[in-house]
Amino acid sequence: MTWQPFYVGDGRPRDVDLGPPPPWRSFPRTPLHRQFQPPDGLVSAVNAALALRRPLLVTGAAGSGKSTVIEQVAAELKLGHVLRWHITSRSTLTDALYRYDALGRIHAQRLERSAGSDDIAPFLRLGPLGTALLPTPQPRALLIDEIDKSDLDLPSDLLDVLERGEFEIPELARYGEDIVQVREWGGDDRHPVDRGRVECSAFPFIVMTSNGERDFPAAFLRRCVRYRMPMPTAASLRRVVEAHLEIDAEHSGPVDTLIAGFVERLAANESLAVDQLLNAVHVLTGTAAPGEADEREVMELILRELSRA
Repeated sequence: MTWQPFYVGDGRPRDVDLGPPPPWRSFPRTPLHRQFQPPDGLVSAVNAALALRRPLLVTGAAGSGKSTVIEQVAAELKLGHVLRWHITSRSTLTDALYRYDALGRIHAQRLERSAGSDDIAPFLRLGPLGTALLPTPQPRALLIDEIDKSDLDLPSDLLDVLERGEFEIPELARYGEDIVQVREWGGDDRHPVDRGRVECSAFPFIVMTSNGERDFPAAFLRRCVRYRMPMPTAASLRRVVEAHLEIDAEHSGPVDTLIAGFVERLAANESLAVDQLLNAVHVLTGTAAPGEADEREVMELILRELSRA
């Protein structure tokens, strides 16, 4: 059941059954690597990035599936869980490499001065990029999401690390012990770091996504394999819908009409995301789909242009 008036607006408490959520809104979240449908040229771009040990820069509109490709690659090549670095205007290279709680260590030193303890390890954690650069037999998978949201200097700051595949943790380079067990990002596993140097043995598979809101320096672009998500077609959108939802014969015609209207709006330069189409199809084909009186209003809510609040 996907649609019914759960909320009536009369203020009276009642028991309701919300039914199962859309497959892509089930929690704990499950990867969508089986459902992802790579557009033309993306498979070749991924293979080029893997062969050249270069990051893959994927540009396209919001909701076009840019960040999902890495889930499929990581699953197919058994690269383990995907490390994620979500970029904001405040993101820095240092935070992506490692985090050091200097104040926490000072506080602990004051409390434990009598015991003579000065262990730095509890106050260090590798960031997502730092974890991806740990020496491992197989490459790790790292998503750098929405890099065009970063400070202007961040892409240039990344150049040396991406070129050399290594970095230094200054706090450990000055530390009295050579080997320190440092926690990785997203877990409690610890890895030995020798004299503050982290050096990858297999360059990670890195996907960087961009909504195309800014340009990047040529020095940064030449170190990437670049791919732009193409404009969806009715056929490609139908494949995406069928990968996520089962469409019976009764709803096949209305779904095709919905897809055709979606493609027309994209061609008119309206800002829409593919997951909006999935949401609309999910509601339209549900066992308790809105009737004719409500359908237009519901579809307008779900398919509202992204450039409008």
